[in-house]
Amino acid sequence: MSKSVLHDRVKKMIIEELKLEDMRPEDIGDDVPLFGEGLGLDSIDALTLVVGIDKAFGVKIKDEGTGTQAFRSVDAMVEFLRSQGVGD
Repeated sequence: MSKSVLHDRVKKMIIEELKLEDMRPEDIGDDVPLFGEGLGLDSIDALTLVVGIDKAFGVKIKDEGTGTQAFRSVDAMVEFLRSQGVGD
């Protein structure tokens, strides 16, 4: 799977899991922070994304530090997923 396809799948997962009906994948920048000033997600959203990554990609986030790094942006999520063998 190409990196751009994985980016699109991650964005669609974020939209579906967080029920962001008014948002399209192209509305989410690859390097935009997901939390705080960026997309504006919060800690409840982070937990939802942990479950979403497991459901969509079969990858578990094992600790808070990993989640913090992986959820910085869509780019960071894609790099984390690729490091776990997704998209190879």
